[in-house]
Amino acid sequence: VPILQTNNGPGLTGLMTIAAHLVKQAKKDQLLGSTAEEKAVVQQWLEYRVTRVDGGSSKEDTRIILKDLNAHLEDKVYLAGNVFTLADILMYYGLHHVMVDLTVQEKEKYLNVSRWFNHIQHYPGVRQHLSNVIFIKNRLYTNAH
Repeated sequence: VPILQTNNGPGLTGLMTIAAHLVKQAKKDQLLGSTAEEKAVVQQWLEYRVTRVDGGSSKEDTRIILKDLNAHLEDKVYLAGNVFTLADILMYYGLHHVMVDLTVQEKEKYLNVSRWFNHIQHYPGVRQHLSNVIFIKNRLYTNAH
């Protein structure tokens, strides 16, 4: 469990608490959502990150997570709809190790997740020290012989 020791007062514990605190410190409140609905959706995905993504360790857990995300992202640019939020950042960090290990075929199977992930990793300031995950944009094979 992450802990943040602040200069004034007790330390903060937990990924969501620390992340929300840092967002407010940086005066980037829009990352937590602008409307009540956006705020609720961001909170929902932050909870999903902590309970499902961080808690899931089996291949089956990973498959279910990717399937859920793929369906959710079918008609959305970001997790909270059309606005980039803290949910996108933390989910990106939570899934990086999964996406690195996917085969080209698996990335194609979860096309919406791949599109979203590739977009987030190129968002200014997000990727930081993590490796760039490669997504092949054009097929190297054809069905014709």
